[in-house]
Amino acid sequence: MNVLKALLVAALLPATTLAQQTAAPQSVRVVVPVVGSVIGANEVHWRTALELVNDSRADVTVAVTLMTAPDQPAMLTTIGAGDTVAFTDVVNEAFGIEAALSPLVVDTLGRRSVTVRAAAYGTREDKVFKPEPIAVTYGATWAPLRVLQGLSFSDDFRTNVGLVNLGDKETTFVIAVQRLPGRNLAVARVPMPPSSMWHVPIQSLFPMITKGDDFSLVVETRVPETYVYASVIENATNSATFVQPQVGGSAIVQ
Repeated sequence: MNVLKALLVAALLPATTLAQQTAAPQSVRVVVPVVGSVIGANEVHWRTALELVNDSRADVTVAVTLMTAPDQPAMLTTIGAGDTVAFTDVVNEAFGIEAALSPLVVDTLGRRSVTVRAAAYGTREDKVFKPEPIAVTYGATWAPLRVLQGLSFSDDFRTNVGLVNLGDKETTFVIAVQRLPGRNLAVARVPMPPSSMWHVPIQSLFPMITKGDDFSLVVETRVPETYVYASVIENATNSATFVQPQVGGSAIVQ
């Protein structure tokens, strides 16, 4: 049962039968793989802006949840027909949390989701850096093999990698770094407990990488509720590019 259904069922009268509870209204889920309010390299404060757009002709009820934050804080709201709910710093404004990093789930009651837009942006003192649009996931898009392409680690660029397990069981991410397709330079295995995420510099996964441009990570998992992403950041400008995984690739030979 997702968060929105749980909230709705909890609000039903005590006389409601189990059969009626089981028939709780349908909801649609969208996953934003990462939102946050954190201090990063060069003392840049990274935040996430979020927009929820109801472009239907009826009001909708929406639950927004920080899935790996302590106690999974949730916000329940109603968005009027044609209206938009927007946050410039969703972690602080929606949940009252000063610092956190977590995937965010948007559950919309009904057969159609609200439109979800997210972007990360950095600030330092009075300077605001270029926003980084974050690709969100509508519906099931899992595949056993996913590839993160165009990654860099050099004097000019740095790369952060995110691994997310929203399942209810532990799983292991098997990750290969490649410069040429099918040729592994190194392989790492990262066990992840349920409802967890890991957002780290790529050299934490592969310490032997000193410098390099345009390499790829091939990621293999066997659990559907897993997500991977990367962010390539230009050191001089702190502008970032979100890297969404591509489906496919060859099985990792270890």
